[in-house]
Amino acid sequence: MIVFCGYGNSDLTVNVPALPGAGDRVQALGIERHDGGMGANAAAAAARMGADSRFAGVVGPDALSDAFLNGLGAEGVDVAWTSRAGRLTTAVILVTPDGERSVISEDDYLTGDHVADVVRWCAEAGGGWLYLDGYRFPWAAPLLEGVTGLRAVVDLDGCESADAARAALSAADHAIIGRAQAERLLGPDLGAVAVAHGTHLLVTDGARGWRLHTPDGDTRDGAAIEVRVRDATGAGDCFVGCYLAELERGAEPAAAAAFASVAAGLSCTGPGARESQPDREAVEAYLARGA
Repeated sequence: MIVFCGYGNSDLTVNVPALPGAGDRVQALGIERHDGGMGANAAAAAARMGADSRFAGVVGPDALSDAFLNGLGAEGVDVAWTSRAGRLTTAVILVTPDGERSVISEDDYLTGDHVADVVRWCAEAGGGWLYLDGYRFPWAAPLLEGVTGLRAVVDLDGCESADAARAALSAADHAIIGRAQAERLLGPDLGAVAVAHGTHLLVTDGARGWRLHTPDGDTRDGAAIEVRVRDATGAGDCFVGCYLAELERGAEPAAAAAFASVAAGLSCTGPGARESQPDREAVEAYLARGA
């Protein structure tokens, strides 16, 4: 079981010829609405890999939220632990023809009480994997202490301070973060950070690939695949969801990262955060070609 406790959004994707600067006016090439959100995207990606994937974020009681949850359900994601006590938030995503993007998002309605409930439900269900994003730290760290059988994975890209990142690392079995933010929040010696916190620290770097720092001081590297990027929205979420799906299947972390890197690359070849997420068959076919 993998429980994704994090963002669910309604994404308003605006295709533009170039990202605007201050005071610029640009003509949209197209405007589309997609389902999105870090946690929900990762949950959908894990489900496409065949995982027992559950979304435990917060949406609203309205028809738009109904459609959002129905979409996750159609992907095979269990949404029974989703709270309907808030509102489905919106993210505005500007995407250029080469796939570059800028994101403007709202804060969601996920509370400490809801995270505590999800942790308790996980414990009552016998444990498993729990995903949280970095926006929940440092306050979420104490909620994870001493929970038998629960393994936490944190997407650190939401962390807003070094203290928040280190609190997340102290609670996480695995943590994923982009290279630029890792160096800003954690410093240059990321291997020492992984050892000090006893966690697997997986650093992603877009087209330049990934690097895994293990709790015992080892380092593994992997390359990204070469694709023609149409829209990179959600590629990091796809990576996280597929990495977790592979861990749940029993893969070693480096092998899980290599698999997830292929899935994330393939997800960039189509529009939106979820429509182009590959399934297991597509990733395995790519790997079988020796590409």
